[in-house]
Amino acid sequence: MNKYDAFLIKYAEIGIKGKNRHIFEEALVRQIRIALRPCQGSFNVIRTYGRVFVEAKSDYDFEEVTEALSHVFGIWGICPVAEYDLMPLEQLCETAADFIKSEYPDGGSSATAYTFKVRTRRMNKEYPQDSLVINAEVGHAVLEACPNMSVDVHKPEITFSIEVREKIYLYSQVIPGPGGLPVGVGGKCMLLLSGGIDSPVAGYMVAKRGVRIDAVYFNAPPYTSERALQKVIDLAREISVYTGPIRLHNINFTEIQLYIYEQCPHDELTIIMRRYMMRIAERIARENECLGLITGESIGQVASQTLAALAVTNEVCTLPVFRPLIGFDKEEIVQVSKKIGTYETSILPYEDCCTIFVAKHPVTKPKADVIRKHEHYLDEKIDEMVERALETDEIINVSNYRPREEC
Repeated sequence: MNKYDAFLIKYAEIGIKGKNRHIFEEALVRQIRIALRPCQGSFNVIRTYGRVFVEAKSDYDFEEVTEALSHVFGIWGICPVAEYDLMPLEQLCETAADFIKSEYPDGGSSATAYTFKVRTRRMNKEYPQDSLVINAEVGHAVLEACPNMSVDVHKPEITFSIEVREKIYLYSQVIPGPGGLPVGVGGKCMLLLSGGIDSPVAGYMVAKRGVRIDAVYFNAPPYTSERALQKVIDLAREISVYTGPIRLHNINFTEIQLYIYEQCPHDELTIIMRRYMMRIAERIARENECLGLITGESIGQVASQTLAALAVTNEVCTLPVFRPLIGFDKEEIVQVSKKIGTYETSILPYEDCCTIFVAKHPVTKPKADVIRKHEHYLDEKIDEMVERALETDEIINVSNYRPREEC
């Protein structure tokens, strides 16, 4: 049997949403249910004022459940709780002291000293004693049961929490969650996903603000291999742990790249290719009701990401382009990629289409009028090629979750 009957889910930012808070809470409950689908056991996810509870209806794997919940955007803290029926204060003191001793079995020994405080939240106003009385009486009971512990209400090592609702919940652990807002409350965007380090991190960061993610990948066979495509699928799967299922659009971009290579100045290859990628991504985004594009660009990281280059790239877009990494340096991006588990996949040595066709000396300060003039060299065939590229769209449904009955 598991030691804990349920998990109390704490959120932070959702709590300031005023009259719209229920919308965010319902989205959080929905994402929690999705995250728990692969987990062993049966769970009941309940929304109550200011809290969400995940009640275990059967035996479960503690590590598996906490790992799943720790990837749900919107969760600030995961608290494993022991659940009890309402009881008189005297019995509560005894139960609470036993709970603390079981949580910190060395707390009453001479070898280890802990400081603690008791914090009660009494939502059930029919319970006869108020929070201050419960704090004092339970604190006294814990001191008697664990003589080596001492009270510190300012900087305690242990905060022992009691929630008095329709039942009584006891907990002392708070496992950190990822924060942010639950996926789905912020609309949907299209991520330009390459095989590099940056774009998966960009998708993660926008999804953390409640945005659902679709993705597009520009493939260039035979210059890129099946392993390069599989690498991108694996990256999408890794970020889907946080974002939920992703529809990945695989676009054959070879014909367009070769045509640009033949017709345009080579120092402008990356910029012109990037502009056509953005045009195609926007077409797919609009067809899939996305409200914006996401890229992993940051200022000055490569020649195509100078301010001048980004301005020229933006010119072809009517949807907003979100660049959450715009002010990050490479090391900061790498640290996030390691944190979310995409780094090791990103550094696998399979080339993407941008690196295959990169110029030796790319322009760093492109001018929009010059780029537009050189794009006219493509007028004879480019529109037809764009349509053919769109026809190659292979939709790959990527998910980290195994199907199971709704929680």
